[in-house]
Amino acid sequence: MPSQAMDSYVPLDVPTPAVPDTEVFSELQWKTLLSLADTVIPSIRTKETARPSDKVVPASELNGAISKLASRISGPDSVQIATKYMEENASSNPQFRVAIQRLFSTYVPTEGKNGLSLILNLLNSRAGSLIITGSTTPIQDQPFEVRERLFASWDSSRLPPMRSIYRALSAIFKRTWISVSPTIAPVLGFPRVPVHGKPADGFEYEFLQFPPGDQPETIETDVVVVGSGCGGAVAAKNLAEAGHRVLVVEKSYYYPTKCFPMDFIEGTNNMYESGAGTMSDDGSMAILAGSTWGGGGTVNWSASLQTQGYVRREWSNAGLPFFTSNEFQQSLDCVCDRMGVNTKHIEHNYANRVILDGARKLGYAAKDVPQNTGNGEHYCGYCMMGCPSTGKKGPTETFLVDAAKAGATFIEGFHADRIVFSNKKGKQVATGVKGTWTSRDTYLRTNSSDAVTRKVNIKAKKVVVSCGSLQSPLLLMRSGITNSQVGRNLYLHPVIISGATFDDEVRPWEGSALTTVINEFEDLDGHGHGGKIETLSMLPSVFIPVFPWRDGLDYKMWASKMVNSMGMITLIKDREPGRVYPDPVDGRCRVSYTPSAFDRKHMIETLIECARVTYISGAKEFHHTIRDVPPFIRPAEDSDPNAPEGINNAALESWISELRSKSPLNPERVLFASAHQMGSCRMGTSPKTSVVDPNCQVWGTDGLYVVDASVFPSASGVNPMVTNMGIADWASKNLAKTMEKQNSSFVARL
Repeated sequence: MPSQAMDSYVPLDVPTPAVPDTEVFSELQWKTLLSLADTVIPSIRTKETARPSDKVVPASELNGAISKLASRISGPDSVQIATKYMEENASSNPQFRVAIQRLFSTYVPTEGKNGLSLILNLLNSRAGSLIITGSTTPIQDQPFEVRERLFASWDSSRLPPMRSIYRALSAIFKRTWISVSPTIAPVLGFPRVPVHGKPADGFEYEFLQFPPGDQPETIETDVVVVGSGCGGAVAAKNLAEAGHRVLVVEKSYYYPTKCFPMDFIEGTNNMYESGAGTMSDDGSMAILAGSTWGGGGTVNWSASLQTQGYVRREWSNAGLPFFTSNEFQQSLDCVCDRMGVNTKHIEHNYANRVILDGARKLGYAAKDVPQNTGNGEHYCGYCMMGCPSTGKKGPTETFLVDAAKAGATFIEGFHADRIVFSNKKGKQVATGVKGTWTSRDTYLRTNSSDAVTRKVNIKAKKVVVSCGSLQSPLLLMRSGITNSQVGRNLYLHPVIISGATFDDEVRPWEGSALTTVINEFEDLDGHGHGGKIETLSMLPSVFIPVFPWRDGLDYKMWASKMVNSMGMITLIKDREPGRVYPDPVDGRCRVSYTPSAFDRKHMIETLIECARVTYISGAKEFHHTIRDVPPFIRPAEDSDPNAPEGINNAALESWISELRSKSPLNPERVLFASAHQMGSCRMGTSPKTSVVDPNCQVWGTDGLYVVDASVFPSASGVNPMVTNMGIADWASKNLAKTMEKQNSSFVARL
């Protein structure tokens, strides 16, 4: 890629997976569904210009809103842009229906689709409509104000299915609208690519290809690594550099840096598990997990924190002394050195400066967060959609490159169906992996007439499973591993997202996402459980949709404030785990997890501290994802952040009291989120309580290892990348030594 500035750089378009031709809803159901979407995201007009489906507001209110929006928009067309934004509804954009179709046909479990279809059918029947709405008139034929009132009432309906429908549909409509809206970016002044840095070419990977054929393709190797993420990449490097034949297989696909950053629709569909739409069974937890070449290390932020001492002692006291050994520290340092982890070149953006300054004013412990930026500068907030500058030194820029140079080979588009075993003296001996390869052309629909799907049998001396905490346990289950601990002990670091608005233009998407942390509240129980305060990636399609909807005008005005906003997360070291299991219909990943009352109390206290930090820094509003508690709006007369009473302000204290009265929170009334998955194949000293032994080998097997964050004995309490890589470094080096001894023994016998 020739050298150029970001202002002239245009990423390559990346096709999204084709939408299946089979409609998931009938036309009548679509009519009802889209009318509800237009209720949540309405066209807002005056009585004189309104259509029957529009939200009508007084001319003075609409003109005031447009004037306020236009004042924030630069350029001569500000009023026109603001007006189009107000007049846009969800269904006016054809891409909205396409995105909904893709979501339900590809990612939503069968029971979810069937449940929504049932509700839509009831709404379209006289009897069902009467029960749900109190009227025999279909909801799509009701006046807008009636539709809006009815939809809002479902949030607190006495019927649990209606509360679930409200939560699901409001979330889907908000996220889809922000993702496809042609007006939100101009309103915010949000650029397509980051304004800082320069695009650069990354390493060009080569992948094995297979011709069409009815018979399985067979490959032989020494080690097959299933998964190319943080754990698998480190393992592949070490094993290949030790002289072993290594094959890395990945179910997703590689994209060159010239495709980065992808837009939200491209990125979520091509680089995230389930299109970034994974939800816990109860709908309380939104789960982001990477699914691309390089795994989570390709789409995470640059935060590179080492495992803290109290966590290392906790794991050591559970019978795993390795975690307090010099060996572990050396592995942590080794992987950090390879990625150039540093704090010297950090340039904090507005939000991270607020974190540090607010913590200083309140006397809270805070520090810089080391970044894996190759000992260089990296000022990009878009990296969760891929880093165009190669400045973030994740697996694709480091360990996978090293593996390739050491002779490792790679397959993309390979779904591991199961691990193959032989039986030796009552023990299962891993001898390879069977799976299905799908050619890149099929996935990207660039040449579907030449689509190739092949069964592939991989014969290997050792199998390393590195599919991540959501998929590794499912592969073990599909392979016949019957240990009851598989899939259990899943930790998610649940967070509540909050947002503070300021008078300043923040432009929060500029700058590295997470360069500071407040540690003051990480040990609220005396046993290492509590919360950290961090900032987050501020892409509109990630940030805006998580906040509650109250009505269409309120929501559009809230969304428009993002240019003046910063976001924060309360990252909790959860004490109570959940589990991963396969969907009984199609086998996809299901997650059973509800943040416990114990952990939710810590969220409340950490969220209060977020409010205090932003208040003392001059924030005008403080929003969050709890529907039962309104946002804090700073009184007009309280405009001085340096007022003598500081955080003892009466209005703030009253709001805090109201928030505490909701403790420990009703999970049905909050949206929690997770970007960290750990522990579903945890390491331990007995198969009765764990899945892998202290060497990461699956209990009761020979030659089968799990090397990813799923082996964590409990939640790490920090962003898990470096801990994951440190374990992988140690385990794979030990495996390389074991293989060398076995080879030497074999040669000696000859």
